[in-house]
Amino acid sequence: MDTLAGKTAIVTGASRGLGKGIALVLAEQGANVVVNYHAAAASAEEVCAQVEALGGKALAVQADVSSAADVARLVAAAKERFGSIDMLVNNAGTTQAQDIFDTTLEDWEFIIKTNLTSCFLCSKAVMEVMREQGSGRIVNISSIVGHRGALFGHVHYAATKSGMFGFTKTLARTAAPLGITVNCVAPGIIETELLFQTHGEDGVAELAAGVPLGLGKSRDVGLAVAYLCGEGGRYITGATIDVNGGMYLR
Repeated sequence: MDTLAGKTAIVTGASRGLGKGIALVLAEQGANVVVNYHAAAASAEEVCAQVEALGGKALAVQADVSSAADVARLVAAAKERFGSIDMLVNNAGTTQAQDIFDTTLEDWEFIIKTNLTSCFLCSKAVMEVMREQGSGRIVNISSIVGHRGALFGHVHYAATKSGMFGFTKTLARTAAPLGITVNCVAPGIIETELLFQTHGEDGVAELAAGVPLGLGKSRDVGLAVAYLCGEGGRYITGATIDVNGGMYLR
C-alpha cells in the first residue's frame, strides 16, 4: 500500500507508544517520516530502522516541542532533508497521576506546555511551510478524556485534550483556504507504555473491562491518522475521529 508515497510526515513524540505506531503505519503507506523525540535517542533510531525496513525514508530529530527554538530546528531539519512537509501529527504528550489537590502550579504549567503549547508551536511553524506549498494535513492526537473528563484525577491532562478540540476546529477554519486540513483523533484505552506507567497492571485491567471491543492498539490510531492524511481525508476538516472501541459514544 503506497497511498502516501512521496509524502513527508513529522510525528512528534514518535520514539514509543502511539507516536511509534502512527509513524509505522504512515511508513507502510509510503510516507517518509521525521521521528521526533525528546530524550530516547536509541528508541527513535530503532523506529527509524523500522520505517526504513518498510521501504520509507526516516530522520530522527531531537527536539523539545514545547520550545519554539527547538520546533524551528525540527521543521528546518525536516524541510532540508525531504524538501516538503506534507503531514504533521501532534502526538507528543504526557501526564502525571495527580488529582487537583496534588497538582502544583508547576505541574499544571508543565502538562499544558508539553501537551497543548507544543501543538500550537508545531502547527504554527509547519503551516508556514504548508502555506507555501498550498497543501498539507495536520492531525492532533487528543483523547477520550477530552470528551468525558478523566476518571481519576489527571485534571491538567484532560484540560489539554479538551483544548485540542477547540484548537483543531478554529485552526481548520484558518487553514482551509490555504489547502490545509486540520483534524483530531481521540483514542480510548490503547496499549502503550504510558498507560501502564500511569495506571499499573490492575488499573489497566479494570479499564479494559469497560471497553466493548477491548484494549486498542497503537496501530488502530495510526490507521485513523493515515486515513485523514490520505485521499479519504480530502474533504474532512475540523473533525474528530473517535478510536475508542465503543467505550464512549457520542
